[in-house]
Amino acid sequence: MTAVRPAARGTGTREPASPTRRTASGAASRTASRTAWLAAALVLTVAVCALSLAVGARPVSLPTVVDAVLHGGTTPDALVVRSLRLPRTAIGLTAGAALGLAGAALQAVTRNPLADPGILGLSQGAAAGVVFAVSLGLASGFDGYVWYAFAGAVAAACVVYALATRGRDGASPVKLALAGTALSAMVAGGTTVVLTSSSATLDQFRFWQVGALGGRDAGTVGQMLPFLVAGALLVLGSARGLDALALGDETARALGHRVQLVRICAALGATMLTAAAVAASGPIAFLGLASPHLARRLVSGSHRWMLPLSALLGACLLLAADVAGRVVRAPAEVPAGVMTALVGVPVLIVLVRRKGAGT
Repeated sequence: MTAVRPAARGTGTREPASPTRRTASGAASRTASRTAWLAAALVLTVAVCALSLAVGARPVSLPTVVDAVLHGGTTPDALVVRSLRLPRTAIGLTAGAALGLAGAALQAVTRNPLADPGILGLSQGAAAGVVFAVSLGLASGFDGYVWYAFAGAVAAACVVYALATRGRDGASPVKLALAGTALSAMVAGGTTVVLTSSSATLDQFRFWQVGALGGRDAGTVGQMLPFLVAGALLVLGSARGLDALALGDETARALGHRVQLVRICAALGATMLTAAAVAASGPIAFLGLASPHLARRLVSGSHRWMLPLSALLGACLLLAADVAGRVVRAPAEVPAGVMTALVGVPVLIVLVRRKGAGT
Protein backbone atom coordinates (compact mmCIF):
# COMPACT_ATOMS: atom_id res chain seq x y z
CA MET A 1 0.00 0.00 0.00
CA THR A 2 1.17 3.52 -0.76
CA ALA A 3 1.53 5.78 2.28
CA VAL A 4 -0.65 8.86 2.31
CA ARG A 5 1.52 11.93 2.39
CA PRO A 6 0.50 14.77 4.64
CA ALA A 7 -0.69 17.85 2.87
CA ALA A 8 2.00 20.39 2.19
CA ARG A 9 2.07 23.36 4.50
CA GLY A 10 0.20 26.25 3.02
CA THR A 11 -1.97 24.04 0.80
CA GLY A 12 -5.19 22.19 1.30
CA THR A 13 -8.57 23.33 2.56
CA ARG A 14 -8.67 26.05 5.22
CA GLU A 15 -10.43 25.33 8.44
CA PRO A 16 -13.64 27.37 8.62
CA ALA A 17 -13.66 30.22 11.12
CA SER A 18 -15.32 29.44 14.41
CA PRO A 19 -18.68 31.06 15.28
CA THR A 20 -17.00 33.00 18.08
CA ARG A 21 -14.45 34.45 15.65
CA ARG A 22 -17.14 35.38 13.13
CA THR A 23 -19.22 37.04 15.87
CA ALA A 24 -16.24 39.05 17.11
CA SER A 25 -15.38 40.10 13.55
CA GLY A 26 -18.98 41.22 12.89
CA ALA A 27 -19.11 43.20 16.13
CA ALA A 28 -15.83 44.93 15.32
CA SER A 29 -17.11 45.79 11.84
CA ARG A 30 -20.34 47.26 13.23
CA THR A 31 -18.42 49.28 15.81
CA ALA A 32 -16.09 50.65 13.13
CA SER A 33 -19.04 51.57 10.89
CA ARG A 34 -20.90 53.29 13.73
CA THR A 35 -17.79 55.18 14.79
CA ALA A 36 -17.29 56.35 11.21
CA TRP A 37 -20.87 57.63 10.95
CA LEU A 38 -20.57 59.40 14.29
CA ALA A 39 -17.31 61.05 13.22
CA ALA A 40 -18.85 62.05 9.88
CA ALA A 41 -21.81 63.63 11.67
CA LEU A 42 -19.45 65.55 13.94
CA VAL A 43 -17.50 66.88 10.96
CA LEU A 44 -20.77 67.82 9.23
CA THR A 45 -21.91 69.66 12.36
CA VAL A 46 -18.71 71.72 12.42
CA ALA A 47 -19.14 72.53 8.71
CA VAL A 48 -22.76 73.63 9.15
CA CYS A 49 -21.75 75.79 12.13
CA ALA A 50 -19.15 77.49 9.92
CA LEU A 51 -21.80 78.13 7.26
CA SER A 52 -24.18 79.52 9.87
CA LEU A 53 -21.52 82.01 10.95
CA ALA A 54 -20.58 82.99 7.40
CA VAL A 55 -23.86 83.07 5.45
CA GLY A 56 -26.45 85.81 5.71
CA ALA A 57 -27.51 89.20 4.41
CA ARG A 58 -23.88 90.24 4.96
CA PRO A 59 -21.62 87.41 3.72
CA VAL A 60 -18.45 86.93 5.73
CA SER A 61 -15.43 84.93 4.58
CA LEU A 62 -14.42 81.87 6.59
CA PRO A 63 -10.98 83.27 7.56
CA THR A 64 -12.73 86.37 8.92
CA VAL A 65 -15.18 84.15 10.81
CA VAL A 66 -12.38 82.16 12.42
CA ASP A 67 -10.49 85.33 13.34
CA ALA A 68 -13.60 86.95 14.83
CA VAL A 69 -14.44 83.87 16.92
CA LEU A 70 -10.90 83.37 18.21
CA HIS A 71 -9.64 86.94 18.55
CA GLY A 72 -12.70 89.20 18.49
CA GLY A 73 -12.27 92.54 16.79
CA THR A 74 -14.20 95.73 16.17
CA THR A 75 -14.68 95.54 12.42
CA PRO A 76 -18.27 95.39 11.11
CA ASP A 77 -17.83 91.76 10.02
CA ALA A 78 -16.42 90.75 13.39
CA LEU A 79 -19.29 92.46 15.24
CA VAL A 80 -21.86 90.72 13.03
CA VAL A 81 -20.27 87.33 13.68
CA ARG A 82 -19.81 87.70 17.43
CA SER A 83 -22.92 89.63 18.44
CA LEU A 84 -25.51 88.22 16.03
CA ARG A 85 -24.50 84.97 14.38
CA LEU A 86 -22.54 83.31 17.17
CA PRO A 87 -25.49 83.30 19.65
CA ARG A 88 -27.82 82.28 16.83
CA THR A 89 -25.58 79.37 15.88
CA ALA A 90 -25.17 78.29 19.51
CA ILE A 91 -28.96 78.27 20.02
CA GLY A 92 -29.50 76.30 16.81
CA LEU A 93 -26.81 73.83 17.82
CA THR A 94 -28.19 73.22 21.30
CA ALA A 95 -31.89 73.34 20.40
CA GLY A 96 -31.45 71.00 17.42
CA ALA A 97 -29.43 68.53 19.47
CA ALA A 98 -32.03 68.65 22.26
CA LEU A 99 -34.95 67.97 19.91
CA GLY A 100 -33.12 65.17 18.11
CA LEU A 101 -32.21 63.50 21.39
CA ALA A 102 -35.71 63.96 22.81
CA GLY A 103 -37.33 62.50 19.69
CA ALA A 104 -35.12 59.41 19.80
CA ALA A 105 -35.94 58.86 23.48
CA LEU A 106 -39.68 59.24 22.97
CA GLN A 107 -39.74 56.90 19.98
CA ALA A 108 -38.04 54.30 22.15
CA VAL A 109 -40.30 54.90 25.17
CA THR A 110 -43.53 54.69 23.18
CA ARG A 111 -42.21 52.14 20.64
CA ASN A 112 -43.81 54.37 18.03
CA PRO A 113 -41.65 55.26 14.99
CA LEU A 114 -43.80 58.34 14.30
CA ALA A 115 -43.33 59.81 17.78
CA ASP A 116 -41.70 63.18 18.38
CA PRO A 117 -41.73 65.62 21.33
CA GLY A 118 -45.34 66.46 20.50
CA ILE A 119 -46.56 62.87 20.98
CA LEU A 120 -46.72 63.25 24.77
CA GLY A 121 -47.99 66.81 24.63
CA LEU A 122 -44.59 68.21 25.60
CA SER A 123 -44.35 70.87 22.89
CA GLN A 124 -47.91 72.10 23.47
CA GLY A 125 -47.37 72.07 27.22
CA ALA A 126 -44.22 74.16 26.86
CA ALA A 127 -46.02 76.57 24.54
CA ALA A 128 -48.92 76.86 26.99
CA GLY A 129 -46.47 77.71 29.78
CA VAL A 130 -45.02 80.53 27.69
CA VAL A 131 -48.49 81.86 26.79
CA PHE A 132 -49.50 81.80 30.46
CA ALA A 133 -46.37 83.74 31.44
CA VAL A 134 -46.78 86.32 28.67
CA SER A 135 -50.49 86.88 29.30
CA LEU A 136 -49.86 87.55 33.01
CA GLY A 137 -46.83 89.74 32.38
CA LEU A 138 -44.46 87.27 34.06
CA ALA A 139 -42.05 87.05 31.12
CA SER A 140 -41.32 89.67 28.50
CA GLY A 141 -38.33 88.23 26.67
CA PHE A 142 -36.84 85.00 25.45
CA ASP A 143 -34.59 84.70 28.50
CA GLY A 144 -37.60 84.37 30.78
CA TYR A 145 -39.44 81.76 28.74
CA VAL A 146 -37.40 78.71 29.67
CA TRP A 147 -38.72 78.30 33.23
CA TYR A 148 -42.36 78.58 32.22
CA ALA A 149 -41.84 76.33 29.20
CA PHE A 150 -40.27 73.73 31.47
CA ALA A 151 -43.13 73.99 33.96
CA GLY A 152 -45.69 73.58 31.18
CA ALA A 153 -43.88 70.60 29.66
CA VAL A 154 -43.52 68.87 33.04
CA ALA A 155 -47.20 69.45 33.84
CA ALA A 156 -48.21 68.01 30.46
CA ALA A 157 -45.96 64.97 30.95
CA CYS A 158 -47.40 64.32 34.42
CA VAL A 159 -50.99 64.56 33.18
CA VAL A 160 -50.28 62.25 30.24
CA TYR A 161 -48.56 59.70 32.44
CA ALA A 162 -51.36 59.83 35.04
CA LEU A 163 -53.97 59.24 32.34
CA ALA A 164 -51.98 56.44 30.69
CA THR A 165 -51.37 54.52 33.93
CA ARG A 166 -55.07 54.11 34.66
CA GLY A 167 -56.25 50.58 34.00
CA ARG A 168 -54.73 47.13 34.26
CA ASP A 169 -52.15 47.47 31.49
CA GLY A 170 -50.38 50.47 33.01
CA ALA A 171 -48.64 53.07 30.87
CA SER A 172 -48.47 51.11 27.62
CA PRO A 173 -47.01 52.79 24.50
CA VAL A 174 -50.42 53.03 22.83
CA LYS A 175 -52.05 54.62 25.88
CA LEU A 176 -49.19 57.10 26.22
CA ALA A 177 -49.54 58.15 22.59
CA LEU A 178 -53.34 58.48 22.79
CA ALA A 179 -53.22 60.44 26.04
CA GLY A 180 -50.53 62.74 24.62
CA THR A 181 -52.49 63.40 21.44
CA ALA A 182 -55.68 64.16 23.36
CA LEU A 183 -53.90 66.50 25.76
CA SER A 184 -52.15 68.30 22.90
CA ALA A 185 -55.48 69.03 21.24
CA MET A 186 -57.00 70.29 24.49
CA VAL A 187 -54.02 72.48 25.40
CA ALA A 188 -53.85 73.90 21.86
CA GLY A 189 -57.50 74.90 22.14
CA GLY A 190 -56.93 76.61 25.50
CA THR A 191 -53.87 78.42 24.16
CA THR A 192 -55.85 79.69 21.19
CA VAL A 193 -58.56 81.06 23.49
CA VAL A 194 -56.00 83.02 25.51
CA LEU A 195 -54.28 84.37 22.40
CA THR A 196 -57.45 85.48 20.66
CA SER A 197 -58.71 87.28 23.77
CA SER A 198 -55.51 89.27 24.29
CA SER A 199 -54.03 91.14 21.35
CA ALA A 200 -50.92 92.12 23.33
CA THR A 201 -50.18 88.50 24.15
CA LEU A 202 -50.78 87.49 20.54
CA ASP A 203 -48.41 90.19 19.22
CA GLN A 204 -45.62 89.01 21.49
CA PHE A 205 -46.30 85.32 21.09
CA ARG A 206 -46.64 85.09 17.32
CA PHE A 207 -42.98 85.92 16.62
CA TRP A 208 -41.89 83.14 18.97
CA GLN A 209 -44.54 80.66 17.78
CA VAL A 210 -43.19 80.56 14.23
CA GLY A 211 -39.96 78.94 15.42
CA ALA A 212 -36.81 80.88 14.64
CA LEU A 213 -33.27 81.35 15.87
CA GLY A 214 -32.81 85.08 15.30
CA GLY A 215 -33.30 87.80 17.90
CA ARG A 216 -31.80 85.83 20.79
CA ASP A 217 -28.63 86.59 22.73
CA ALA A 218 -25.97 84.58 24.53
CA GLY A 219 -27.95 84.70 27.79
CA THR A 220 -30.55 82.38 26.26
CA VAL A 221 -27.95 79.66 25.79
CA GLY A 222 -26.83 80.04 29.40
CA GLN A 223 -30.37 79.50 30.66
CA MET A 224 -30.81 76.46 28.42
CA LEU A 225 -27.65 74.66 29.55
CA PRO A 226 -28.80 73.30 32.97
CA PHE A 227 -31.89 71.75 31.38
CA LEU A 228 -29.93 70.43 28.42
CA VAL A 229 -27.24 68.82 30.58
CA ALA A 230 -29.71 67.25 33.01
CA GLY A 231 -31.98 66.01 30.21
CA ALA A 232 -29.11 64.59 28.18
CA LEU A 233 -27.72 62.73 31.19
CA LEU A 234 -31.10 61.16 31.94
CA VAL A 235 -31.67 60.07 28.33
CA LEU A 236 -28.15 58.80 27.68
CA GLY A 237 -28.13 57.01 31.03
CA SER A 238 -31.27 55.12 29.94
CA ALA A 239 -29.70 53.84 26.71
CA ARG A 240 -29.35 50.20 27.81
CA GLY A 241 -32.85 50.20 29.23
CA LEU A 242 -34.22 51.58 25.95
CA ASP A 243 -32.49 48.74 24.08
CA ALA A 244 -34.30 46.30 26.34
CA LEU A 245 -37.66 48.06 25.92
CA ALA A 246 -37.40 47.51 22.16
CA LEU A 247 -37.66 43.76 22.88
CA GLY A 248 -40.89 44.15 24.87
CA ASP A 249 -41.72 44.85 28.50
CA GLU A 250 -41.63 41.22 29.59
CA THR A 251 -38.24 40.61 28.00
CA ALA A 252 -36.89 43.82 29.51
CA ARG A 253 -38.01 42.71 32.96
CA ALA A 254 -36.45 39.28 32.41
CA LEU A 255 -33.17 41.01 31.59
CA GLY A 256 -33.28 42.78 34.94
CA HIS A 257 -34.49 46.24 33.87
CA ARG A 258 -37.11 48.21 35.79
CA VAL A 259 -39.39 49.10 32.91
CA GLN A 260 -41.35 51.91 34.52
CA LEU A 261 -38.19 53.53 35.91
CA VAL A 262 -36.56 53.46 32.47
CA ARG A 263 -39.63 55.07 30.92
CA ILE A 264 -39.85 57.75 33.62
CA CYS A 265 -36.15 58.67 33.37
CA ALA A 266 -36.15 58.79 29.57
CA ALA A 267 -39.44 60.73 29.44
CA LEU A 268 -38.27 63.21 32.09
CA GLY A 269 -35.03 63.76 30.18
CA ALA A 270 -36.96 64.29 26.94
CA THR A 271 -39.23 66.74 28.79
CA MET A 272 -36.27 68.83 29.94
CA LEU A 273 -34.71 68.80 26.48
CA THR A 274 -37.95 69.76 24.75
CA ALA A 275 -38.72 72.55 27.23
CA ALA A 276 -35.29 74.13 26.78
CA ALA A 277 -35.44 73.89 22.98
CA VAL A 278 -39.01 75.19 22.69
CA ALA A 279 -38.33 78.07 25.08
CA ALA A 280 -35.28 79.19 23.11
CA SER A 281 -36.39 78.69 19.51
CA GLY A 282 -40.14 78.19 19.60
CA PRO A 283 -41.94 75.07 18.39
CA ILE A 284 -39.81 73.44 15.67
CA ALA A 285 -41.85 70.86 13.77
CA PHE A 286 -40.66 67.43 12.59
CA LEU A 287 -37.05 67.76 13.79
CA GLY A 288 -37.58 65.25 16.59
CA LEU A 289 -39.18 62.90 14.06
CA ALA A 290 -36.63 63.03 11.24
CA SER A 291 -33.35 62.96 13.19
CA PRO A 292 -33.92 59.60 14.97
CA HIS A 293 -35.04 57.97 11.73
CA LEU A 294 -31.89 59.07 9.94
CA ALA A 295 -29.76 57.89 12.85
CA ARG A 296 -31.55 54.54 13.00
CA ARG A 297 -30.88 53.90 9.31
CA LEU A 298 -27.17 54.61 9.80
CA VAL A 299 -26.45 52.85 13.10
CA SER A 300 -29.40 50.53 13.61
CA GLY A 301 -29.45 48.72 16.90
CA SER A 302 -27.91 50.12 20.06
CA HIS A 303 -29.25 53.35 21.52
CA ARG A 304 -25.77 54.06 22.86
CA TRP A 305 -24.87 54.95 19.27
CA MET A 306 -28.22 56.16 17.99
CA LEU A 307 -28.86 58.75 20.72
CA PRO A 308 -25.68 60.83 20.22
CA LEU A 309 -26.02 60.51 16.44
CA SER A 310 -29.63 61.76 16.66
CA ALA A 311 -28.41 64.76 18.64
CA LEU A 312 -25.74 65.62 16.06
CA LEU A 313 -28.15 65.17 13.15
CA GLY A 314 -30.78 67.29 14.88
CA ALA A 315 -28.25 70.11 15.30
CA CYS A 316 -27.19 69.78 11.64
CA LEU A 317 -30.78 69.82 10.35
CA LEU A 318 -31.85 72.86 12.38
CA LEU A 319 -28.77 74.90 11.47
CA ALA A 320 -29.06 73.87 7.81
CA ALA A 321 -32.73 74.91 7.82
CA ASP A 322 -31.77 78.26 9.33
CA VAL A 323 -29.03 78.83 6.75
CA ALA A 324 -31.37 77.85 3.92
CA GLY A 325 -33.99 80.27 5.25
CA ARG A 326 -31.49 83.12 4.97
CA VAL A 327 -30.66 82.25 1.35
CA VAL A 328 -34.07 81.36 -0.13
CA ARG A 329 -35.50 84.89 0.03
CA ALA A 330 -32.39 86.98 0.67
CA PRO A 331 -32.15 89.64 1.99
CA ALA A 332 -35.36 88.62 3.79
CA GLU A 333 -35.40 85.47 5.96
CA VAL A 334 -37.67 82.45 6.18
CA PRO A 335 -37.85 81.22 9.81
CA ALA A 336 -36.18 77.92 10.55
CA GLY A 337 -39.46 76.49 11.88
CA VAL A 338 -41.08 77.08 8.49
CA MET A 339 -38.18 75.44 6.65
CA THR A 340 -38.23 72.33 8.84
CA ALA A 341 -42.00 72.04 8.32
CA LEU A 342 -41.62 72.28 4.55
CA VAL A 343 -39.04 69.49 4.59
CA GLY A 344 -40.69 67.46 7.35
CA VAL A 345 -44.12 67.06 5.75
CA PRO A 346 -42.81 64.96 2.81
CA VAL A 347 -40.72 62.92 5.26
CA LEU A 348 -43.80 62.24 7.39
CA ILE A 349 -45.81 61.18 4.33
CA VAL A 350 -43.07 58.75 3.29
CA LEU A 351 -42.91 57.27 6.80
CA VAL A 352 -46.68 56.81 6.97
CA ARG A 353 -46.76 55.12 3.57
CA ARG A 354 -44.00 52.68 4.49
CA LYS A 355 -45.19 49.24 5.39
CA GLY A 356 -45.36 48.74 9.11
CA ALA A 357 -44.74 52.38 10.01
CA GLY A 358 -47.53 52.40 12.47
CA THR A 359 -46.56 49.24 14.32
